[in-house]
Amino acid sequence: KAGLDVASYGTGQHVKLLGPSIREPNVYDFGTPYKQMFDNLCRKDVKLYSRNGILPMLKRNLGVKLAPQRWQDNAADGPFDVVITFEEKHFDLVLEDLHIETVFS
Repeated sequence: KAGLDVASYGTGQHVKLLGPSIREPNVYDFGTPYKQMFDNLCRKDVKLYSRNGILPMLKRNLGVKLAPQRWQDNAADGPFDVVITFEEKHFDLVLEDLHIETVFS
């Protein structure tokens, strides 16, 4: 709405969504359509995935783009003026991909 060009990427090897327990995440390949994930989780346990917020999140994502994208496979879509990560391990992966060494340690 503010006229900014925004992109969203993951940095891991796979997309991991909450599962029935911490040891049982739902794992998908990057590029798997959000609709496919949504339908799969509805078949597994619609009440659980509605209650924990995964189905509403996937439904919202459906209106944004077809599927999750991986930073390392798409960063050439830049240039980017600002990159925000929410965990240090993802920050390190982005820097590694950009071939930048951090001095923040």
